[in-house]
Amino acid sequence: MPRQFAPEFRQRALRMLEEALPEHETEYAAIRHVATKLGIGPETLRKWRRRSEIDSGQRPRVTSAEQAEIKQLKREIAELKRANEILKTASAFFAAEPGRPTTR
Repeated sequence: MPRQFAPEFRQRALRMLEEALPEHETEYAAIRHVATKLGIGPETLRKWRRRSEIDSGQRPRVTSAEQAEIKQLKREIAELKRANEILKTASAFFAAEPGRPTTR
């Protein structure tokens, strides 16, 4: 299971990375350097940087806030679909109830 890091730790790591970028030839070299100092994996830090760039509008993608909203809406849709299925089943059950006078 992945470790959870505090938002403050993530922000500190990203600040350290920004400060280290001019000192290294490549972005990945800076990422490896800072990740080693902090005791985290370089891929973790790289993903944090990408997510930060997306959330700030520097990269085109779905922001974290939009992702959370999409997830919530998907949950609501699934719940509404389940409710519809229950109502359809109940409707069919009561429509086929024996001994009930039919209206025509």
